[in-house]
Amino acid sequence: MPELEPLSLPRAAAFQGRPQPRLFLPMLVLAYLGAALAVLSAGFVSIPLRLSELDPDHKSQTLSLTVAVGGIVIILVSAPLGRLSDVCTARAGMRRPFILGGALISALGMLVLAFAPTIPVIIAGWAVAQAGFGATTMALNALLAEQIPARIRARVAAAFGMSTGLAPALGSWLVGALPGNPVYWFGVPAVLALVTNIGMVAVLRDIVRTEPVPVGWRSLVRSYWINPVRHPDFAWAWLCRLLVTMALVSVATYLLYLLTDRLGLSAADATAAQGMAAGVLFAASIGTSVAFSWISDRTGRRKPIVYSSALFTAFGLAVAMVAHDLTTFVVGVALIGMGQGAFVCVDVAMMTELLPESADAGTGLAVIALSYQLPQLLLPAVATPLLALGDAGPNYTALFLGAVVAAVLGGLAVLPIRSVR
Repeated sequence: MPELEPLSLPRAAAFQGRPQPRLFLPMLVLAYLGAALAVLSAGFVSIPLRLSELDPDHKSQTLSLTVAVGGIVIILVSAPLGRLSDVCTARAGMRRPFILGGALISALGMLVLAFAPTIPVIIAGWAVAQAGFGATTMALNALLAEQIPARIRARVAAAFGMSTGLAPALGSWLVGALPGNPVYWFGVPAVLALVTNIGMVAVLRDIVRTEPVPVGWRSLVRSYWINPVRHPDFAWAWLCRLLVTMALVSVATYLLYLLTDRLGLSAADATAAQGMAAGVLFAASIGTSVAFSWISDRTGRRKPIVYSSALFTAFGLAVAMVAHDLTTFVVGVALIGMGQGAFVCVDVAMMTELLPESADAGTGLAVIALSYQLPQLLLPAVATPLLALGDAGPNYTALFLGAVVAAVLGGLAVLPIRSVR
């Protein structure tokens, strides 16, 4: 096991990188992919399929409730766990216990989902899985700010973004290829997530704190907060990520039902089409992700790429909104993918550079994580009334229109930022 690096320096030292073995970067990306595969395949494919079996007449409402509970759980745990990780004095290091412990808890939640006989048990299993996922991704994201220098951070963030983009496509394909049994739907992705994160823990040359830092409930509560008045640039960047993520989550969550209810596909065909759409989104995002992360790192410019890509995402959502056939819809998805490829990697790099210098990596990245976790909680409050507009069943046009507006506002939120170019 790699040698650990002792640390008894001030908190700002957590941002200083440590020499890592050659396997560090590939294992970091694989661990992120493994965690994303387990959770996104469950949230976007396996759980909707299972709810369609258990309660076909109320599947949309039940899915909204399940997503909301999972969102509440991950919001409740991420920021305090980030703070606890920052001050962790375990001999194994600051991040290792949270990477491995989170992966184990997430696997336990997926096990509950695999054998869940009722909707309440599905909701409970999803809550456990989200708690574990929150711990793992918090620690992995902290490594991005902590161990990756700014000169290559957008490119590493691009690899994270491509992992997240690949996960739904890979998950849809995997669930479709596995036997039609929830044990396989949830169990196989959980095992893959566990194996990749064990590999990450094995190669990581972690920081070890030797000087204890007192932690009370007040400091845990404060871990949710970076003052927007004192740090307005960070607040604007945070709002941008929240709105753009809200736009994407609102569409992705109901994608399976949109394909069956609006485009008239069967459940089996819709699952295959969902996997194809996720694959197209991922393929379209690769080129812009690689190109614009390189351009951003080379030029040091973040803002123009972030707001332009957010507006391009809105354009893709508008194309998908007017689609009444699968081909047009996939074209819209491809445009969304092109916008998101540039947005995700450069936006993450920009937000890490806007963190207050006094923030620990885990705490700061947990606050950033809230910007893409809150949409899961806000989604039912926003999507349910939009889908209920009119008398002809779920109003997917209203849902997409709301997503377009959110993406446009997210792009405009970047303009007031002054401390990053």
